[in-house]
Amino acid sequence: MTTIAVTGHMDLTDESVPLVRGALDTLLAAYDSASLVGVSCIAKGSDSLFADAVLAVGGSLVVVIPSQDYRQAKVKPDHAETFDRLVEAADEVLVMPHQTANRQAYEAANAALLERAERLMAVWDGQPPSGKGGGTADVVSEAREAGVPVDVVWPDGVSRRA
Repeated sequence: MTTIAVTGHMDLTDESVPLVRGALDTLLAAYDSASLVGVSCIAKGSDSLFADAVLAVGGSLVVVIPSQDYRQAKVKPDHAETFDRLVEAADEVLVMPHQTANRQAYEAANAALLERAERLMAVWDGQPPSGKGGGTADVVSEAREAGVPVDVVWPDGVSRRA
């Protein structure tokens, strides 16, 4: 088994989505799909693109949901169909014990991702942490401190919404 987790920005521009997906497809193609496990919080943007890419190559998906109220409180209508489809497609769904989606819940979900990960794919623009905690740069830093190899995915032409 090869277990790869994802972290990444939610606010990719529409033009960036196919570029990121193409880069993820290329990276994941190097793995044996029969033993590939992707771990994702399936948030809008990078997390869901990764989850779809894992499923597309025939890998299995583990979904980590940060809190009991995450679906109701944080999943916007434009992402609900994708979120529900990915939960349905997952081989395992781990709902963190937090009641509310907050910083502690996100940090716990990220810790759960990294506990399982042999590698981390980070759809990351390379900017330092925002200081809020639980963001992409924080997860990359935690992975590196834990000795988890990180593949940064940021193809030419990719940008975030202003």
